[in-house]
Amino acid sequence: MANEEDDPIIQEIDVFLARSLLEKLYLFQYPIRPASMTYDDVTHLSAKIKPKQQKVELEMAIDTLNPNYCRSKGEQIALNVDGTCTDETSTYSSKLMDKQTFCSSQAASNVSRYAAAVYKKGELHLTPLHGILQLRPSFTYLDKADAKHREREAANEGGDSSQDEAEDDVKQITVRFSRPETEQARQRRVQSYEFLQKRQAEEHWVHLHYYGLKDSRSEHERQYLFSQGHGLAENTELIKSPSEYLMMLMPPSVEEENDRPVAPSNVLSMAQLRTLPLADQIKILMKNVKVMPFANLMSLLGSGTDSTAVLRCIQQVAMLVQGNWVVKSDVLYPKDTSSPHSGVPAEVLCRGRDFVMWKFTQDRWVVRKEVAAVTKLCPEDVKDFLEHMSVARINKGWEFMLPYDQDFVKKHPDIVQRQHMLWMGIQAKLEKVYNLLKEHLTPKKQEAQAAHPLLVSGEQRVNMAKAKVKQNYGQLEKEFQKQKAEMKSNDTSAKVDVSNIRIKEEPVSDEEPMNTSAYEGMNNGIVNSLHPEDSTDLNGHLPGGCIDRVAQELKAFVSSTFKKQFVLTLSELKRLFNLHLASLPPGHTLFSGISDKMLQDMVLDTGCKQILVPFPPQTAASPDELKVYALWEAGDTYDQHRQVLLEIFSKNYRVRRNVIHNQLSQECGEDLNKQEVDRVLKDCCVSYGGMWYLKGTVQS
Repeated sequence: MANEEDDPIIQEIDVFLARSLLEKLYLFQYPIRPASMTYDDVTHLSAKIKPKQQKVELEMAIDTLNPNYCRSKGEQIALNVDGTCTDETSTYSSKLMDKQTFCSSQAASNVSRYAAAVYKKGELHLTPLHGILQLRPSFTYLDKADAKHREREAANEGGDSSQDEAEDDVKQITVRFSRPETEQARQRRVQSYEFLQKRQAEEHWVHLHYYGLKDSRSEHERQYLFSQGHGLAENTELIKSPSEYLMMLMPPSVEEENDRPVAPSNVLSMAQLRTLPLADQIKILMKNVKVMPFANLMSLLGSGTDSTAVLRCIQQVAMLVQGNWVVKSDVLYPKDTSSPHSGVPAEVLCRGRDFVMWKFTQDRWVVRKEVAAVTKLCPEDVKDFLEHMSVARINKGWEFMLPYDQDFVKKHPDIVQRQHMLWMGIQAKLEKVYNLLKEHLTPKKQEAQAAHPLLVSGEQRVNMAKAKVKQNYGQLEKEFQKQKAEMKSNDTSAKVDVSNIRIKEEPVSDEEPMNTSAYEGMNNGIVNSLHPEDSTDLNGHLPGGCIDRVAQELKAFVSSTFKKQFVLTLSELKRLFNLHLASLPPGHTLFSGISDKMLQDMVLDTGCKQILVPFPPQTAASPDELKVYALWEAGDTYDQHRQVLLEIFSKNYRVRRNVIHNQLSQECGEDLNKQEVDRVLKDCCVSYGGMWYLKGTVQS
């Protein structure tokens, strides 16, 4: 007791478990580097991985200008490896050992006890590690040098031999036929070291993109180290209810357990369900029901359940579609499973079902033939996907089974925003996998939609309009009072012009039907398109002083973004803008609606230029990925170098490093060193497969 009094608790820290990077997070342990290689200045030239073996190979540049670097030794190694002639197959094209290869090995077989921790604002977020890999230098270049040496010796011996050799003697050849392999012999062969080495060598390398510490993609991925939705309320995942805590202290006896009637293995009563943790309850319910409104889910979980905890758990097992929650594909099709109809692996099934879910975020109707044509799956699998979340209508297609949940969208705009960002990421993956055309990305206007106007009644539309007016009334009133005060201070007798704050009211009668197209656009826009084209408020325009504030906020975002990135595609800029919106508080001026045209005009107004990159004719890039913008003048000493580099890429889709170096030296009138060229390339370009591309233009 005395020791406890002498060591009081100073601070209590909340601990959260982040699951976004579960089975994806690896820890790389780098060796201690020589003085000529530092972590801050190192350039990752290439990276590749063998996923099944968890084997990684990184190629990193060596600072050859460092005073601790032995230049003569580097030249000797390059000469031994490549010889005197240099071509595309040479290991060291600069005739100098200017890079080092590192190969990985597993540091521990069981990493379930390890996690990566991030401490921020009094909260500790833990993400379990999927693997710990130790990187060690690879000396395969020495094997290449030995092979070159043996070839030269063989050539010399062949040259010294006599030219008048006798004809080869005829030799007898014995032909043998191998016996059929027994099952035991086959098992021994399969378990042999030679066979395992051969299988490992047969696995193909997968080339990776390396993103630096300050790259926007790295910043985006680092956000997944934080628990999703932890800021909504206190984390209650590890807190038990009184009944659950009592059950842990006094578990039922074995006799009581045996007295219970035995139910089928796939049947779970509601009483048994509520004894499970909240996350397991939600997962079991969603896996069985497939699609459910949030209100129904809360009613099934029982009274007293914390809605904030439910929101946090539901996002782990379901996605938001038209205001309703649809179970995730990887929950229905776990890893290492396959289709009962076609035997297709779970990964392909999840991709196809995600496409169907994404189509329903764009429209209430989906055509089965279109899904089958894009996903290339058998009709039975496609039918299963559609039956999970929609209802077939004769001669019309498949309609989403639940009406749009407007109440949930209104109450939880932060959840809607986060789900929208997740759907944007899924859409980008689907575009690359399926090579989606513009007609697939654009929601279709079907006659079937007009045939069901009862989805939203006229009274509901009027109530929505009134609610929107009340929401904006406070801001409009402040604008009016401000203008009125200014008029009084100037002793003017003119009446205040309040044209900018009038509320437009349209009569609603039984004779003239109300147009429903605006509401249909609102349905999809709220969940899946936060910034529709030409977005305005209910009155058809923004309030008087709001336009300037929106322009200032937008200009500040664009300027700060391009000063960090220098080169961005329109697609990447929109993604960063959505991330920026997600970090803003509700009601911010930027939520008034920013169209693509406004965003592009602001980019040009801030001193950026569009770079017309000559993409290859067979490119699968979307129109937004084809629009590349670059900061023309940043105000530093590298402006001229970057401008020359951008001119190069306005004529070439990809360029070799030596071409860039020579062009920079020629145009800038000076012999640039390696560090200066690296700095310019790091600002604007990425390296892939030995070639350099502008950021965001690599087509893998």
